[in-house]
Amino acid sequence: MPEQEKDFYRDTWVRYLGYANEVGESFRSLVSVKVVRASYAVAFAYVLADTGDKSWKMLRKDGRFKNVLVETGDALIWQTLASVAIPGFVINRICAFTQNYLQKNVSKIPPKPRSLITVAVGLASIPIIVKPIDMSVTMLMNLTYRRLVKA
Repeated sequence: MPEQEKDFYRDTWVRYLGYANEVGESFRSLVSVKVVRASYAVAFAYVLADTGDKSWKMLRKDGRFKNVLVETGDALIWQTLASVAIPGFVINRICAFTQNYLQKNVSKIPPKPRSLITVAVGLASIPIIVKPIDMSVTMLMNLTYRRLVKA
């Protein structure tokens, strides 16, 4: 069985650029909204770079417009859901819940330490949510987009 080629955008340290927005969401209670938006810009730049890479490889491999378009759509949708939209939303909600919980139930903790705890919970959640989200998005893509484009 031949060894599969290492994907620069998905199998190396570069994959962490896709998590920039989760880090931004974790720090939302401590930083300006501009910083959070900038973290989304980094994550979307990663998504577009991976999409471009997959498109270029398909163009060189196959060259047929339809196949390049299908590959481009697959990479763009998968990366947008798995790297930006779903994890950003999940971390945002985890941090909001944490902040609200601490404010209501542990009000003796001053606001600044509460925010630091919220950031810590958000950052600690990132490695826990990544694999399940990636696997879920892959399943979703297999049941929808990938099935539709094969038809």
